[in-house]
Amino acid sequence: MEGSYFLAATTLFLLLLGLGQCKTVKRDVKALNEIKASLGWRVVYSWVGDDPCGDGNLPPWSGVTCSQQGDYRVVIELEVYAVSIVGPFPTAVTNLLDLTRLDLHNNKLTGPIPPQIGQLKHLKILNLRWNKLQDVIPPEIGELKKLTHLYLSFNNFKGEIPVELANLQELRYLYLQENRFTGKISPELGNLKNLRHLDVGNNHLTGTLRDLIRNGDGFPSLRNLYLNNNQMGGGLPDQLAKLTNLEILYLSYNKMTGPLTPKLVDIPRLTYLYLDHNTFTGRIPDGLYKHPFLKELYIEGNQFKPGAKPKGTHKVLDLTDTEFLF
Repeated sequence: MEGSYFLAATTLFLLLLGLGQCKTVKRDVKALNEIKASLGWRVVYSWVGDDPCGDGNLPPWSGVTCSQQGDYRVVIELEVYAVSIVGPFPTAVTNLLDLTRLDLHNNKLTGPIPPQIGQLKHLKILNLRWNKLQDVIPPEIGELKKLTHLYLSFNNFKGEIPVELANLQELRYLYLQENRFTGKISPELGNLKNLRHLDVGNNHLTGTLRDLIRNGDGFPSLRNLYLNNNQMGGGLPDQLAKLTNLEILYLSYNKMTGPLTPKLVDIPRLTYLYLDHNTFTGRIPDGLYKHPFLKELYIEGNQFKPGAKPKGTHKVLDLTDTEFLF
């Protein structure tokens, strides 16, 4: 009996020893060392040792999360944010093929996102907000089929919002505000069945709401729609009533015109309606004042008929994109 116990204990010890000697795949080690060298990430003081996933007495590199796959370890998360990293987007990141999360927000990264980003087939969260990235968004970003959170806000991206984003069927949160996007928002985005939050505010977008939601069954899960501070025109179409999960409709500072559709009353959970600083006309539907969920109706800077009254305390709506990370 004692011999059997000793044999089992010895086997377990050797197994644990083998796990301890498990090495990180060379591809990931090479990629992270290239990143470290190319950007001079001296600020990442704990990036020491030969193995980013930890080796012997050395811990994993700061911001690096690994997972064991068979006899090797792979890097599944890279989070290096708010450390003033300066330089172009590190293309070597796209060789970390098992990444599920990439967070480089609040740095000083410049240049475009490389088209090789499409290689990260397992990526679920991509957070690049608050950098100085520029140029157009590569269409290859539409190949990230597992993406649920995409944060590209507060950069200098230009051109049109790529229609390829409509391929991201798992996407729930899409933040594109505070860039230099132009053109119309593709109505194909309405095919994103899981999209809850869409923010394209503070760009140079044109087009109309009618064009955006022309598909009657589009945006079935959308709760928050931010289109503020753009150059969008046209009126409020009856199709808005089809957005039955909508809670926030933020249209401030555009060039929208015409009377308000009475169908606004039929959006069951509408809570914040910001219409200010457009050129809307006519009357406010009475039902909006009796709406059981509507807390804020902001209407200043329009051409409504006399007697039109706002509703609520009129505090500036300021929901930061960090509130929707998880």
